[in-house]
Amino acid sequence: MGGPSTLPLLLLFACCWAPGGANLSQDGYWQEQDLELGTLAPLDEAISSSIWSSSDMLASQDSQPWTSDETVVAGGTVKLQCQVKDHEDSSLQWSNPAQQTLYFGEKRALRDNRIQLVRSTPHELTISISNVALADEGEYTCSIFTMPVRTAKSLVTVLGIPQKPIISGYKSPLREKDQTVLTCQSSGSKPAAKLSWKKGDKELNGEPTRAQEDPNGKTFTVSSSVAFQVTREDDGANIVCSVNHESLQGVDRSTSQRIEVLYTPTVMIRPDPPHPREGQKLLLHCEGHGNPVPKEYVWEKEGIVLPLKMMQERALIFPFLNKSDSGTYGCTAISNMGREKAFYTLNVNDPSPVPSSTSTYHAIIGGIVAFIVFLLLILLIFLGHYLIRHKGTYLTHEAKGSDDAPDADTAIINAEGGQSGGDDKKEYFI
Repeated sequence: MGGPSTLPLLLLFACCWAPGGANLSQDGYWQEQDLELGTLAPLDEAISSSIWSSSDMLASQDSQPWTSDETVVAGGTVKLQCQVKDHEDSSLQWSNPAQQTLYFGEKRALRDNRIQLVRSTPHELTISISNVALADEGEYTCSIFTMPVRTAKSLVTVLGIPQKPIISGYKSPLREKDQTVLTCQSSGSKPAAKLSWKKGDKELNGEPTRAQEDPNGKTFTVSSSVAFQVTREDDGANIVCSVNHESLQGVDRSTSQRIEVLYTPTVMIRPDPPHPREGQKLLLHCEGHGNPVPKEYVWEKEGIVLPLKMMQERALIFPFLNKSDSGTYGCTAISNMGREKAFYTLNVNDPSPVPSSTSTYHAIIGGIVAFIVFLLLILLIFLGHYLIRHKGTYLTHEAKGSDDAPDADTAIINAEGGQSGGDDKKEYFI
């Protein structure tokens, strides 16, 4: 705002009596000054003072401190930082929501050991508050005592941590197909927390979370209910209620309720061995499960009125099977919740063929003969190989004259009637 635009107003106020004068503040509004009652400000003084204030407002942006809003979990520590670019030779000050001075520069003003000085310079004043309580929530003010005094606000929000949830409404034990309703409740959250349900790893669709303000007027108690029909598969299952809240910062806060479900037994028959043959020993095991566990087992065979006597715990024993044992057998498991029957059809197979001693003897002899033939074959192969490498050599001897005596193993036959002087001869080597 420039001087010419404010001159008519300045003239108007300067000519009036008032318990206090007026100055133009930083944000353009008029503020009262502490002037003595009944005094009149001179016209030139009022004009010069107001023109100075308007110019000062435009040039004092650097003297405006700034802060930031903070969020802290109850019991944690929060830091309040105030900064200013041009301090104009003045100090910064922090005040709480009750306008009590906490620190003026580096000087402590309020005796609270939770509040500590972190940093104090002409351009910055930072303090910390530890073990923050819900009562510490509110607007904190940073001030710098220039002309006029400038302030900045920091809103501190304190998150209330929700308590561990509590599950109610469980009545033990439950029976199969019963409908049950469980309620989960958690107090102390700020803002109000959300609740969710699970059965084991499976999500349960519970009612929307209800919130009610606590007597302290700051925190909330939240609750939610879930209803479902139980089955035998739910026996021993854990119903989990979890709290979801920003103050937990990923930490799990939940509680669980283990439920017990009573149901009728289940039963099955297991043969040992699985494929019985005539002459073998057989055990038929009757395996029953339930809550409560079956305490009594009854065996019977189709076509026989009286039940069979159980020989060993829950098993029916056949010491030596024969064809007459074939048939359909039933086992009944009995508990306080009822009874259940299973059936097994026994077909006795023919006994396994047993090899005779004669055939065994023949097999042994055949093996020995085959081995001997194999050895002879190997021997003949080696002998033939030897003869090929060392066969006889054909020798020819040419006559050297009539006076030469014939070899003892040689017979000379004259082809021309016995004449010894002929040129053509045939020699035979015997």
